[in-house]
Amino acid sequence: MLSAQVINPPSIVLATLNAKYIHASLGLRYLLANMGNLRPHTTLREFTIASPAQNVVDELLLTLDGPEATEARCVQGLQIVGFGVYIWNVLQTTAVLRLLKAARPGIKIVLGGPEVSHEVDEQEIVQLADHVITGWGDLSFPELCRALLYGPHPSRKVITGQQPPLKRIALPYAEYSAADLKHRLLYVEASRGCPFKCEFCLSSLDKTARAFDLEAFLAEMQGIYQRGARNFKFVDRTFNLKTDASLRILQFFLDRLYVPGLSEPSDDLFVHFEVVPDHLPDRLKHMIAQFPSGVLQFEVGIQSFNTEVQQHISRQQDNEKTEANLRWLVGESNAHVHADLIFGLPGETLESFAAGFDRLYALGVHEIQPGLLKRLRGAPISRHTAGYGMVYDALPPYTVQQTGAVDSASLQRFTRFARYWDRVANSGRFKQTLLLLLDPPSTSGHAVVSGGAPSPFYAFLGFADWLWESTGKTSGFSPESLVDALFDYLCTRGGLPAQAVQQSLMSDYVSSGARSNPRALKGLLPKRDAPRQIARALTQRQERHLAVRHRVD
Repeated sequence: MLSAQVINPPSIVLATLNAKYIHASLGLRYLLANMGNLRPHTTLREFTIASPAQNVVDELLLTLDGPEATEARCVQGLQIVGFGVYIWNVLQTTAVLRLLKAARPGIKIVLGGPEVSHEVDEQEIVQLADHVITGWGDLSFPELCRALLYGPHPSRKVITGQQPPLKRIALPYAEYSAADLKHRLLYVEASRGCPFKCEFCLSSLDKTARAFDLEAFLAEMQGIYQRGARNFKFVDRTFNLKTDASLRILQFFLDRLYVPGLSEPSDDLFVHFEVVPDHLPDRLKHMIAQFPSGVLQFEVGIQSFNTEVQQHISRQQDNEKTEANLRWLVGESNAHVHADLIFGLPGETLESFAAGFDRLYALGVHEIQPGLLKRLRGAPISRHTAGYGMVYDALPPYTVQQTGAVDSASLQRFTRFARYWDRVANSGRFKQTLLLLLDPPSTSGHAVVSGGAPSPFYAFLGFADWLWESTGKTSGFSPESLVDALFDYLCTRGGLPAQAVQQSLMSDYVSSGARSNPRALKGLLPKRDAPRQIARALTQRQERHLAVRHRVD
């Protein structure tokens, strides 16, 4: 215990710039929980990437110095700011560091996070910092702070973080505040690491997956549940790898759905997992099937159905088992299923990606999340750069610009496709109209692949090309403007009867809860009741998908 007579106690601030306010940094809370005797002198400050850099600096200095700071106080005592640096915030964090160092050169700046754990010599942000911890920082950051405060002073700028046994790491969940529990998505993890070697992912550098003590973890989950936590996002890369542990965790949440005295399950719980697509044994299926709608969300990484591409990137995936498991999840469970695909992988062509997309679409998953390949610093995917003509953006997030199989123009088309797909298909607002767009009554105007088979991918790509040519933008669309765009496209390019298109759009628009008056539906919309309040913003899309499923059933 530090003496209460210390006049100028050391000040340590843990800071990061999150993508959005709703995201609460799990990594910084791990550091906070493991500060030991420095915990009373350490605080956490979170910002977003939309925060102006000068505002961030001003708030950090105010945190360090207090509201009654004097010039003398500001130069006394060592002050440390630790930044969590990621691919999505490195540019903004660099701007903050420039200003912070100019305003207070004596502050010790320590960086950590995946973006600064590899290729450190090449980065401006590393040059601005005093120290960098690569890899795990749970125990290494507190040790560095003690060395900076009490000596001996570290001789190296770049410090390799130690990977201790997980039992030595204090769990961070008590560091979530009441405001976090009420308003934010809580990140949790029952394990770290991944046994697979997919080369686009930094987890491929792990030797294996390691699990935290399950009893201790569940006790922590019970603690934050009792404090009011209801939104849990597991960051485990392979949640369903160990069936027994997965069953225990699922049972924990299932038990909390059914409150004694209530005939219906609680409707305020939301749990998100990343799952291995080809590993879903019957015991897990039985457990998953017991959950009601709106509780479970599964993110399923497919990435590519092309077996040659899978081999290029060292991805082990049984495509037939994957398909069977996805069919079961969609048809036999109430889980909301997101499936990820990556475009731009070495050797993947537009045609082969389209075939994989159509294969996934046919399985009926609730959301397909198509994304461009990014070259994460340190990821083994870089070994393919020369052999497969891979060209990446030099700036974060290092998105692929062209490959030997796909030119730049096609990658730009795909980027627009992905943004429009998210607004139209994944939003759940246009479920009936999407069927007209992707699988119209006749194939006139409908793009085809080899053999003459209609292709949902190429059908939507045609709409995406038209929408770009018509508007020149990929964002800023209101639901009403999308209704009008779909009507114009389906009637003019698709050759569909206006009345049939209007009927579909009207059904979708009314079901979505929107209450304006799109041009295409003027004079057709019925009188609508006051909008239904959706209590959980996290599940608005799921509820829209579910509403359509119930109408179809």
